[in-house]
Amino acid sequence: MAAKQLPAKGTEWESIRQQMLEMGRDDADWRSGRTAVYVFHPGDDVIQVAKDAYALFQSENALGPAAFPSLRQMEADVISMGKSLLHGDEQACGNMTSGGTESILMAVKTCRDQARSRGVDTQGAQIVVPRTAHLAFDKAAHYLGLEMVRVPVAADLRADTRAMAEAVTDRTLMLVGSAPCFPFGLIDPIEELSNLALDRNLWLHVDACVGGYFAPFARMNGIDVPPFDFELPGVASISADLHKYGYAAKGASTVFHRNEEQRAFQLFSCDDWPAGGMTTPTAAGTRPGGAIAGAWAVMHYLGVEGYCEKAKIVTDTREHLMASIDAIDGLKTLGDPQLGLFAYGSESEALPIFSVWGELKKKGWFTGVVTEPRGIHLMLSPSHAEAADQYLADLREAVKKVRDGGGSNEPTEARYA
Repeated sequence: MAAKQLPAKGTEWESIRQQMLEMGRDDADWRSGRTAVYVFHPGDDVIQVAKDAYALFQSENALGPAAFPSLRQMEADVISMGKSLLHGDEQACGNMTSGGTESILMAVKTCRDQARSRGVDTQGAQIVVPRTAHLAFDKAAHYLGLEMVRVPVAADLRADTRAMAEAVTDRTLMLVGSAPCFPFGLIDPIEELSNLALDRNLWLHVDACVGGYFAPFARMNGIDVPPFDFELPGVASISADLHKYGYAAKGASTVFHRNEEQRAFQLFSCDDWPAGGMTTPTAAGTRPGGAIAGAWAVMHYLGVEGYCEKAKIVTDTREHLMASIDAIDGLKTLGDPQLGLFAYGSESEALPIFSVWGELKKKGWFTGVVTEPRGIHLMLSPSHAEAADQYLADLREAVKKVRDGGGSNEPTEARYA
């Protein structure tokens, strides 16, 4: 295939638009509820708000708060609203980032640099995490010269606090818990981890990238969500993604710290060049104004009432899907999820679950998988309420086909990337 060259002359927009639509023809069909990963579809009205707000500030750059005080104010508002949902007091603070990976990177970097300021040798120091913690922690450790220690989870697929305590050494800097974990949608025993962090004088980061803008509203709806945020004294930092269940445009996430003294170690500042000093709060230099504006607009558009409504649609859909899947002979949901994610697997070797996944993919359902144990992974949005019954009908048909020997061999591409 010949390398693409920049065209000698420009092309009219409508022609370009049609080319782009054609390029996207084989993309996952998230608009009809057939995609249960990557995209969070809250409804066309919310998407339009995010799109319009993004466009209003698409050229503005949050690298220059003096030039664009509007973005500085919107980010401050988003952080204030977010921390209030997570029991942050007046001392709590934070920043917007490009996504969960950057939020986690910033939290790990802050922890490391604070330890360095106290004379700790951080080269090769350890982060102790449950097996289910996101791979963003491995990426952060890789970038920052730290070592990951992954600890097997308990029988309920949540973090095993006792095993994590046994994994702690004098080289440990950070403990991690998830609220919820990505593979199974389960909230780790954060209160136990908080106590452990206090007892061992360790930094506890709560990865609430999935649940930070979901769990508070699920709790308001009456779901018994356990403590997971700053109401627990051992929690030092929290990551929470706005472009997941905050329904903002990508990429928008938040990282929160318990106080400003702690957050100071997140910042980068330098003036050793001819253009004067520069201070940046996150890994990025340029930060797109559209992402900040889109998040600010969606949060104001939905408000507590709107978020509670969306959360109820999602949890009701999850409960319906889980009950129906458990009623299918040979299938079983995993753990006891409370929010919008869950996974299910097979109880029989005669019903290979990845083959079921492959049959569903043929019908246009794009979902993820888990491998320990093997299962199909669903991350639900409000739009899935309308697609749930069709998914179940196709699932029953797929199970029958695989059980009867007519299904395809287990796909090797059953993964997220």
